[in-house]
Amino acid sequence: MCEYCGCQALTSIAALTSEHDALAAMIGEARAAATRADPDASAAVARRIVAVLGPHTRVEEDGLFPALAGEYPEHVAGLQAEHRRIEAILAEAVGGTPADPAWPARLLDAMRLLREHILKEQDGVFPAALISLSADDWDRVEQVRAKVSAAESAEMR
Repeated sequence: MCEYCGCQALTSIAALTSEHDALAAMIGEARAAATRADPDASAAVARRIVAVLGPHTRVEEDGLFPALAGEYPEHVAGLQAEHRRIEAILAEAVGGTPADPAWPARLLDAMRLLREHILKEQDGVFPAALISLSADDWDRVEQVRAKVSAAESAEMR
């Protein structure tokens, strides 16, 4: 991923980038499972993606995106729409391997979209946030991350 603008020096962006890196690795696993025509493995990877993507998306949508929406409303709305499309396909695997024989192809399409989405954030959103957000905005992003982390910890108990 990029390192040219310095945005990864911010704790919030570094954490989001680390999650993107984990997601990129899982995208590769999903593609490999699809190539092997292994829907059970595809569904298992989809569930692992959900475990990372769910909290990650909440940090973006509740912390980062609101701070950017005033200046970049169409871009933020587009990213949120992509989140919904990706989540819908992943959600089909939450209860097990989807019975629909077309689901693996939809998962591959969602993985392509997720990869493109990650690049949009890495190359566009994060550098824009570095320039646009105030210290208070970054504090709010960190507050959202803390709240999301606390909720995850509570769910694990």
